[in-house]
Amino acid sequence: MKDFWLSCGHHLLDRDAQGRLALTDEFLKVYLARPELAPPVGACAAEQALHAALLKNPRRPVRPDEIEAIADADARENWREMLAFRDHLAAHDTIEAAYLALVREGRRVPVLFLDQLVHVILRNALDGTEDVYLLRAAEMLFRPQRLAFHDGALIAADDEHLGGAAQSPLVAMLGLPLTGDVDVLNDDNAAAYWERSDRFDMALDLSAGRRGLAALAAVLERWIAHLLGVAVAIEPLAEPGDVALSWYVGLDAEATRLGDALWRGGVLDADERAAIAAVFRLVFADRGIALEHLADEPVYLILAMNAQRVLRMKPQNVLTGLPIREPTAAA
Repeated sequence: MKDFWLSCGHHLLDRDAQGRLALTDEFLKVYLARPELAPPVGACAAEQALHAALLKNPRRPVRPDEIEAIADADARENWREMLAFRDHLAAHDTIEAAYLALVREGRRVPVLFLDQLVHVILRNALDGTEDVYLLRAAEMLFRPQRLAFHDGALIAADDEHLGGAAQSPLVAMLGLPLTGDVDVLNDDNAAAYWERSDRFDMALDLSAGRRGLAALAAVLERWIAHLLGVAVAIEPLAEPGDVALSWYVGLDAEATRLGDALWRGGVLDADERAAIAAVFRLVFADRGIALEHLADEPVYLILAMNAQRVLRMKPQNVLTGLPIREPTAAA
């Protein structure tokens, strides 16, 4: 079996009998190595002592006065955020359950933490897959994408990689400087994905009728099944047209804004219509799980980019926004 996304730390986690991710001390120690928490040169004695103590026992209780004793205000805030997050993870049986609790409760946590959880949960949900199109599409759920049209195709490239990397034909097309190569994933270079999976330097064609959108639909099916235990079938609409939005979920903030406008009877202007990257139709395998008045209606999922052509998916929306009777918590 080929491995991928080593950077998410999945190999540091245990699995329970249902295949869910169980928290370990080794996984928590990764957070202590982050630059926001690793004491810099010249850090005060209180911060150094706290960091050393948690490296020995990352679940060690931390008193409020230990945080207040840290001289640097930014460091104090970073420690508060991390420890609250640590305690939330430790309070749940699995990483999946902890993530579901965060998004269902609407708790404010750093986006970085949410993205890291999505990354490692998807690594678990996609374990064993041989389809690199699914893996590249799954990156969209935890890494913002920069979108551009080229020769009639809609191309998504990793926004962070574009922001720090050198000129290549694709990068020139996107109009951004890069320091590394970016290739559009295709059948000829697909085998290279495995060794490049942690570089996030392969772009994805999201054009209607091509493999990118179908792969993203399949990823969303697995995401919902893994976290909610609900079987669904999702398909991209080649021609979205004027669909009747009996129920819809915006997969990102811009899509939610546009969906809300349509729901209220508004008409999108040309720029707003162009911002919609995709529309998907979702149906439940067991229609009895849907709210009664929607049992025979499809759910539409909308994906859109903002004015800067950036798409930041919010995968929690599809978990909290489906019209189902009793969401099943991941154990």
